[in-house]
Amino acid sequence: MRGFTLLELLVVVAIMAIASAGVAFALRDNSQTLLERDAARLAALLESARAQSRASGVAVRWRPTPEGFRFDGLPADSLPDRWLGTDTVTRADTRLQLGPEPIIGRQEVLLQSASQPAQRLRVATDGVRPFTVLSAAP
Repeated sequence: MRGFTLLELLVVVAIMAIASAGVAFALRDNSQTLLERDAARLAALLESARAQSRASGVAVRWRPTPEGFRFDGLPADSLPDRWLGTDTVTRADTRLQLGPEPIIGRQEVLLQSASQPAQRLRVATDGVRPFTVLSAAP
């Protein structure tokens, strides 16, 4: 009776390890992924609104709404006003001043998953550099 060699067993174990790692990445928490996408998108939208405010000389403010968010001072429908996922929320009293001055002061928005409140991200700027996505300290 012939058995398996140690090399054959190691190859099978390596293949199983790679396959299970692939499954783990594929089953990543969807709410965290959506929160990360919403945070990255919001950072880009805030920078766009900031640039439009500086170019036009008109003050632009960002504020959350029950349906998503709003850019006051920009023409309607010039930028999106909804989150990508229905699970993303932020504090209702958050307000950002995006211009028209080139230096706007330190500002941040805390985004959170409604279904999993421990999942939080910050979209922040020091007032000079662009808005970036940062992890939120617990």
